[in-house]
Order: sequence, then structure tokens, then C-alpha cells
Amino acid sequence: MSRQMTLVENVNHPGKTERVDAVKYAAARTAMLKALPKKPPGMTQHEMMTAMRDALSLETFPGTTTTWWTKTVQLDLEAKGLVVREATKPLRWRRA
Repeated sequence: MSRQMTLVENVNHPGKTERVDAVKYAAARTAMLKALPKKPPGMTQHEMMTAMRDALSLETFPGTTTTWWTKTVQLDLEAKGLVVREATKPLRWRRA
């Protein structure tokens, strides 16, 4: 039985796509869009990682895979214009 896959983009590598598990992507995408605020200043990477770790099931995302999925989804949503990177130090992200 094959898994459903979806293509993700990376804002840092325009035009390049990767195939990832569609079910896990959908769960991580929903969690990220729910966690990120709409208004500045947004969330730091540490805050985003912590929020995602709390939101994602350890059964579906065992061990440290939440970190990988968080970054993958953040870069994809940023490439698609759904997430904005604020020009702050430290970097912060928010929904567009």
C-alpha cells in the first residue's frame, strides 16, 4: 500500500520541490497555521518549535521529527506566501 504524497516548496530554493507524506504534512500545516499569530511581532523559531511540539501527536510525529516537520512546513508556507518572515532579530514568523 503506497502513501499519499504532496509536494512542498522551499522559500530558500525557489523552483525546487520535495515529496513528503501528505497526511503528516496536512496535520503539521494545520497546527502551524493555528499556532502562528496574524499580527506582528510573530513567533521566534524557538516559540514556533515549542508550539508545534505541543500541538503534534507523538504517535504520528515520534522523537524529534516535529522539528523537521515544523521547518519543512514553515519554509513551504513561506514560499507560498501564507507565512511572513519578519525582519527582526531574532527572526519571527506570522501568518500573512
